[in-house]
This record gives sequence, structure tokens and C-alpha cells, in this order.
Amino acid sequence: MYLDYWGLKRFPFDNVADPSFFYLSESHEEALSRLLYASKMMKGAAMLTGDIGCGKTLIGKVYMKKLMEGGSTVSLLTNPPLGQVEFLQEILYQLDARDLPDSKTKLLQILNKKMIQNMEQNEETVIIIDEAQVLNEETFEEARLLLNFQSNDRFLLTLVLIGQSELKVKIRQMKQFDQRIAIRYHLNPFPFLDTTKYIMFREKKAGFANNVFTTPAIKKIYEYSEGVPRRINSVCDLCLLIAFTKKRKFIDSGIIESVIDELE
Repeated sequence: MYLDYWGLKRFPFDNVADPSFFYLSESHEEALSRLLYASKMMKGAAMLTGDIGCGKTLIGKVYMKKLMEGGSTVSLLTNPPLGQVEFLQEILYQLDARDLPDSKTKLLQILNKKMIQNMEQNEETVIIIDEAQVLNEETFEEARLLLNFQSNDRFLLTLVLIGQSELKVKIRQMKQFDQRIAIRYHLNPFPFLDTTKYIMFREKKAGFANNVFTTPAIKKIYEYSEGVPRRINSVCDLCLLIAFTKKRKFIDSGIIESVIDELE
């Protein structure tokens, strides 16, 4: 709607997990590095947690992209089923298996065969479960048991759990599972400096030649969003729309205040 006015190729602040808009803050780089280390070194299980809107799903997609570029076979569950059979079926479906049986035993046999084939072809098998905090106790146990798939000297898969902060609490209550999480990281909101860099990064990616948000405006965005990327996007997107309707070329603190009042 406002693309032509601002001379943009794309909407800079859409709230979708688009890897091409991945801003590599220090914390995001650390999270991604730990996940890549977990799979490269065959650590078995890793966990990424964070508050709502901090970019966990986007990191998961970037991680998956890097794995596939490196020749890994990846199963990504973005809406993990709660039933044990459906859970295994979804994993295998994401690994390109078809005509799947309803028998848990047969599903595990198919999965084991698939992972051994991948190992023989020097391909890593990685299972990523996004929104893992929604899993029930039985399905968590099924996920944990996947780590029993091992050869003499290595795990046959890397299991990565991504979820909201409550995932940490759930895993902590399951001692057997908690002890098998070799790598973990908690993603926090941006500090003010990263909030500024994040806004400018997305502006440039979308086609802005220069930053259109004043420093006082960015300070108000930070105060309102508390550094949460999803909230930053919501404010900035609406600001660009309002500035377009008012024919403004810069976004000052006055526009930010009106947007915040509307969002609240």
C-alpha cells in the first residue's frame, strides 16, 4: 500500500519469519552458532528458548537453511502433533517418507532405517520441533526416546527443541530429558543499540536509501517494544503507513506516540 510512496521493493516490517530479513545480533548469532555446533558435533539434543516474538522461529528457519545447504536431511515440525503416532508420522513425512503405517513399531523401524541410510551417505539427520512447549508429556517422552537411536559411537539424529520460556520449565521437570539436552540457549529481546541497528537493517533490505526514523522516534519504539522484534515490526509498519497518509518523509516521535496509543 505504501511501497511506491517510500520507493520500496518489499514491506520492511512484515511479521513473518523470512530468512532474508534475518538480523544477526550478537545474541542471534550465538543462538545459531550453538545449534549448528550441536548438529555438527552430533551432540544429540539442543534447546532454544525465548520470550514470544524474539525471533526463535526465524532462527530455526535460518538454521534449517544452513543445514540443508550443508547436505543434512531435516524434518521441521512447526505445529507438532500431540499424539505419539501422529508425531512420528509427521517426522517421517517431513523426511519425505510416504504411505506411512499407523503402527508405532513400524514407524520407528522406518525412521531407524532412514537415519542409517543417511549416516551411510554422510548426511546428518536433524529433527527440529518448533513451539515444542505445546507437546504433552507422552509426546515429550516419545521425543526423548528418539535419542536412543545411536550407532556405536554417535547419535543417529540431532533433536532440536524450540519454544517459549515455559519449555525450559517443562524440560526441567523431566529429569531424564533435561540431562540429555547437551546444548541450550535462551534468546532475550534486543538492547537499544540492536533495536536501532535492526530497524536500519530492515529498512535497507526493503530498499530504503536512508533511515527515516529519527533518534527520538527509535527511543520511543524501544521503550514500547522493550526490544522484542515482533513488537518493533508492528510499530514500524504502522508508522510507515501513517507517514504515507500524512505525506511525511521522516517519522518522528509524534507519529510514534500516535501509533502506540492506537496499538494500546
